[in-house]
Amino acid sequence: MSVAGLVLMGGQASRMGGGDKALLALAGKPILARALARFAPQVGRLALSANGDPARFAAFGLPVLPDDASAPEGPLAGVFAGLAWAAELPGVSHLATIPGDGPFPPLDLVERLALAAGDGAAVAMGPDGVEPLHALWPLAARKRLALLAAEGVRSPKRALDALAAAPVDFDDPDGFVDVDTPADFARAEARALKT
Repeated sequence: MSVAGLVLMGGQASRMGGGDKALLALAGKPILARALARFAPQVGRLALSANGDPARFAAFGLPVLPDDASAPEGPLAGVFAGLAWAAELPGVSHLATIPGDGPFPPLDLVERLALAAGDGAAVAMGPDGVEPLHALWPLAARKRLALLAAEGVRSPKRALDALAAAPVDFDDPDGFVDVDTPADFARAEARALKT
C-alpha cells in the first residue's frame, strides 16, 4: 500500500482569537510544524488542505490544495481535494488525513490504520471516541464519496461510516488533542515542553 498524506487545516480559530490555529507557536514551534514532524515520515507525498492565500504556508514547502467549488462544504471538502490530488500520484492507493490543529498525531497512526484498512478505509478511535479527521481513505472510494455528497453527506464521520471504515483503537492520551480553546492550547503546550 502506498499512502499520501493530507493535513486538513480547518477553520479560523474563532475561540482562539482568529487566524490559522496550525500556525500558533506551541512552545516556540508552530503547531503545524510539530504535526508534520510526526506525520511526514509515515507517508509518501504530503499536502495541506486550506483555502485563502497559500503564501501563509510557504515556509513548509508543501502543495496547498483549496476546496473544489463543487465539493461539499466542511472538512469533507478537504478530503475530496486530497483524494483528487493523490489520484494523480503514481502508485498511491490511499490518503491519510490528520487535522492541522493536532500537534501530536500518533507516530504509528498510518501503519496501524493501513493494517486495519486493507483495500478499504480505517479511522482512529481515541480515548474520547471516533477521530474522523485521523483516517485512511481509499482512492477507489472517490465515486462513492461523490454519491454520498450528492445525498447530503457533509461530515467525514458519516462518510467513513458509509464506507464501513475499520475502527482502530489508540490509547495515546495526547495523540488526538486538538487546539480548539485556550485550555487546549495550555494542555498541548505543557506536553510540548516535556518533549
